[in-house]
Formats: sequence, C-alpha cells, structure tokens
Amino acid sequence: MSLGHGRPYLAIPGPSVMPDRVLAAMHRAAPNIYAGPLHETTARIVADLRRVARTTAHVAIYIANGHGAWEAANANLFSRGDRALCAITGRFGEGWAASVARMGVRVDRIDFGRVAPADPGRIAEALEADRGHEIGCVLVTHVDTATSVRNDIAAIRAAMDATGHPALLAVDAIASLGCDPLHMDEWGVDVLVSASQKGLMTPPGLGFVWFSDKALRACGGSDLRTPYWDWTPRANPVEYWQHFCGTAPTHHLFGLAEALTMLLDEDGLEAAWARHERLAGAVWAAFDAWGRAGDIALNVPDPGHRGRSVTAARIGGGGAGRLRAWCEEEAGVTLGIGLGMADPGSPAYEDFLRVAHMGHVNAHMTLGVLSVMEAGMRALGIAHGHGALEAAAAALTPG
Repeated sequence: MSLGHGRPYLAIPGPSVMPDRVLAAMHRAAPNIYAGPLHETTARIVADLRRVARTTAHVAIYIANGHGAWEAANANLFSRGDRALCAITGRFGEGWAASVARMGVRVDRIDFGRVAPADPGRIAEALEADRGHEIGCVLVTHVDTATSVRNDIAAIRAAMDATGHPALLAVDAIASLGCDPLHMDEWGVDVLVSASQKGLMTPPGLGFVWFSDKALRACGGSDLRTPYWDWTPRANPVEYWQHFCGTAPTHHLFGLAEALTMLLDEDGLEAAWARHERLAGAVWAAFDAWGRAGDIALNVPDPGHRGRSVTAARIGGGGAGRLRAWCEEEAGVTLGIGLGMADPGSPAYEDFLRVAHMGHVNAHMTLGVLSVMEAGMRALGIAHGHGALEAAAAALTPG
C-alpha cells in the first residue's frame, strides 16, 4: 500500500510548481497574433520583466529553455575566436562555459569548486593578467542550480571595475530570478539570462536575455549572431512578429503574464524574496538537525553563500538515492537528483539530492516535504538527528 495517491508534489528545482492561476490563464483558445490584446499583453510582460530584474535594460524573449537563453547570450556577446572568462561554481557554470566554447570562443575557466562562491579577487587577478584586454566578458551564475552556491554579483562587479578592465559582466539568473534579491542595474550587470520554469512559475519554454546599452554597443559586430538569435529586433521590433522571430508563443505568454502579476503583486517583490528566505531557512534548519547524527550535511556550509531557491545536500551511503525513491513511490513527493555532484552510475551519485523551494511555494508545501523526508528516513533506517521538524517550524516563526 502506497501513500502516494492523490496530487503529487514536485520538489525539484525546475520545472517548479505552476499555480492554478497560471494554468487557468493558459487554458483558452488561440488568439489573433496580428493585432489586439496579445500585443498589449506582450508589452506588459516586457515591462514586468524589467521590474523583476530591477533594470531599465533591453529585453529579448526567446522560445527556448535556459540552455537556449545561454546560446542567445553567447551569439550576441561574442565573435568566433573571442575570449571569455568563466567563473564556475557548479554544473551550470560548467555548462555555460562549455556552451560558449562549442561556439568557437576561447574560454578561460576558474573553477571555484562546488561548496563556495567565486572569489572576486581571483577574477580580478585574471583580468589584470589580460593586459591586451582580450577577455570580452566574464560569465558567472548567480545561483548554481546543482550546488546551490550563490555568488556575490555586486562584489564581482566591484572587483572587475577596480582593475579598469573593460570586460562585460554576464550573469545566469535562471535559478535565482524572483527568489533571491537581484538588482541588474545597481549591481552593474551588462547581460542577464533567465528562463520561465523556476521562480517565474511558468512551463519550460521561454528564455530571457536582458542587455544594457553598453552591451549593445560593445557587441554590435558579433559574428556569431544569426537571424533567430539576434537580440536587436526582439528588443526593439518594428513589427510584432519580430519579438519572437516568427509566431508568438501565445499560451506561454498568457501564463507568464499571470505569473508576473502574481509575483509583483505579492506586497512587492521584496515580499517574495523574504518568503523564499524564510522557507529556505526552514529547510536548512531541518538539515542541521538531521545532521547531528548520521552522515547528513548541506552542500554549502555557509548560509550566506546559499541560494534561496534550492538546497543541495548529502546523505551518505547511498541514503539520498534511497530516500528520493521512497519519497516518490511511497509518499508522492519528488526530490531533485544530485546533478553534477558525482558521475552518474558511481556509488557517490546516490549520496546527493536537492530540495527545491522556488516560485509558487508556501509553508505547508515546505513543511510537508520535510515531514515526508523524515518519515522516509525512519522507514529506511537512515541515521539522523532529531528535532528537525520542530527546528523548521521555529525557522518559519522567528521572534
């Protein structure tokens, strides 16, 4: 007998839980794409995307997932043979670097490991060593979805500026937008990349690139740009179809418009950031308690270096893999795999998991996941400390 019957809960870091309001907004007949309300909806989406990223920059929307958004940024940022500096803090930093390299760009990698953020000083040293200013752009993830490491983007920008190097700063905010505080203009980000399926609570299929006037000027001669990936007509279309280089992704737009309304109407974007902060703290408190016995630990030791949208953790001896299977099969809760933490098929691969708390998530969802996980540990005989659920509840009710 399984307790997994009923509505399942997906606690993986994307696609995240889609609100009923978003699903309902998409459940309609196809619209006129040549005139009318869809054009007004798109204009509002573009304005709201600027609000979410805290920027006045240009916005280009692509029918693509996050990898497609990477490629869109790459195509506009670089020409073949250009040079990029990639600060890597996990699987998705590695992935963006590999994407750039496959497009013919020379890539300098600084790997900061999987448990700590990028060191702005080492990035500055790499730029200072580039006396010919060949490096055109520094690429960094804000929150790496695999490791949950959160980088200090403002500090990286300050370190770059201190060198006097003209390199642009491009940031992957796929796992952080709408969840962690993000200020594109204030932090001096030139290019920002994100996607629809995480904090923006919309099905996978839309990628976004914000780019500054500085980036537009610096990248005007990029020869990797093709008609589809070119950000210029998308951000400044003469005709509506140029927003998408063809037919609009109509129903994704309906869903995204509703999701952005929900996010921005939540007593301000700061309230959404605070909600994610509190829910993340509950998950961390539970793991801290579980970790007092047995082989259980959060991947990132310092809370200040963790993203607020996803938590990566280790349960040794294959415990993470066994717990993931039990939670899904016996209780209807799907946890994330330990992506990029060990080679698939190796014994260590089953030692890692991730718990998502991004987007359309609240206290009972998060506490429910933690309760199911504790039940699974008991059922499977996984050694763990006590008091986790009490600690999580306390984290949700500070003071």
